[in-house]
Amino acid sequence: MPTNVKPLKKKVEVVVVKLEEPKPKQEEIISPQAAQSLTTKAPATQEAPSAPTAEEWAFASSYTLKNSKGYRHTWGKQVRSMMGTAAEGSDQGQVRFRIEIAPNGIITKVETLWKTSDKAEQLARKAIYSMPASPPTPTGKPLIFERTISFTPFATDDAPFYADDCLPDPPSFNNPFAWDGKSPQEIKQNKPAEKLSPEALAECLKQLPQDSIEGVAAHSQRLIDQWGSSKPNQQK
Repeated sequence: MPTNVKPLKKKVEVVVVKLEEPKPKQEEIISPQAAQSLTTKAPATQEAPSAPTAEEWAFASSYTLKNSKGYRHTWGKQVRSMMGTAAEGSDQGQVRFRIEIAPNGIITKVETLWKTSDKAEQLARKAIYSMPASPPTPTGKPLIFERTISFTPFATDDAPFYADDCLPDPPSFNNPFAWDGKSPQEIKQNKPAEKLSPEALAECLKQLPQDSIEGVAAHSQRLIDQWGSSKPNQQK
């Protein structure tokens, strides 16, 4: 090999790598206008129901079953109709009263049992003391009951359901094994529900009105809320 031949030089290549922050996906980008609209969303509202009609009051003043159920419902509807529109926020809530009404329809006692909103109680009390005169109670006796007034934009219809009003009330439960430690021990049997005679049942059925679609729907919803499972048809 000739000594005057120079060796070939190797060509060196330089690779430049530029690192950049990953760009967010298109759906993750929220424009300032969209973000502003999310923060300024109008609160939910629910208008007050219409006041009970003369027809509704006429039925309520003659329905005696279940502690004058129709009268109690119509009275509560009258109160809520005078409280105005309920809006989502700090003023929304519920209040429960214990009410006593004289046989002539005059309110004699209003006692607050509990409340979740001062505004709801204030508006309800104002409506109670300024509502039109109520008709006489159906039984001609003082009417004592408890009533919850909902002042929220998410309140559901509480229309009453009358179809089961002739069924006897279940007796209150007493622990048959309760013992005071002194008297002789014995298992006390709970009293069975009292059944109406055929004549009394026939007379009772004459009072039952035709249930409204709203009443049936509200009754079904109450049953779902009471007995429904949050995980239906869950496979084991």
